Amino acid sequence: MALMSERRLAMFPLSTVLYPHSDLPLHVFEPRYRKMMTDCLAADGTFGVVLIDRGSEVGGGDHRVAVGTVAHIRAASPQPDGRWVLLARGAERIRVLDWHDDEPYPVASVEPLPDEEIDPEPEDVERAAQRVRRVRALLSELGNHPPLPPDALDGSEPLEQVWRLCAATPLNTFDRQRLLEAGDPTARLALLSQLSDDLADDMTRLLAGRPEPDDEA
Repeated sequence: MALMSERRLAMFPLSTVLYPHSDLPLHVFEPRYRKMMTDCLAADGTFGVVLIDRGSEVGGGDHRVAVGTVAHIRAASPQPDGRWVLLARGAERIRVLDWHDDEPYPVASVEPLPDEEIDPEPEDVERAAQRVRRVRALLSELGNHPPLPPDALDGSEPLEQVWRLCAATPLNTFDRQRLLEAGDPTARLALLSQLSDDLADDMTRLLAGRPEPDDEA
């Protein structure tokens, strides 16, 4: 369900960034978020996800960024002890206008934050994909990430492909948030290419300095 105007939305601050079209597995154990999920499932099955840039997910007292994503619950399994195991998927971006009382769980007034309607050029998407593949290939040599599958972008529209590439790039949360906040798909692709090149350069230097197997004691 697309956001058409300002609304109040249950919010789940996390130490991760959720992109549109990306899946988010959740293990919900804190009592206030268990209640939130029960309420969300009884309504339209949506909640907001924003990054905590300082503080902790548990117990409150965190500092939250202003731009996040609406999450749609796709599957939910209640556990005998009251916990929830959930799978949600990112939908549209949102901007938080105002935080309300956190009791019984965080709620905010949010507005939609649509991308400017600029369709990325297929050539730009492919160039960015090549950079992401390079990063994943380099990291696979370190045993950290598998290579990007050749069919990772198949069956999706260009706008979705951009988000899939963002999700597939192993960046820190600060840089992932920068990609989420980019104003349009073209700007997002340019930033993704820059961040991927910087990371690839770091990995190349790291691999160049790694001792050969025969040199290891």
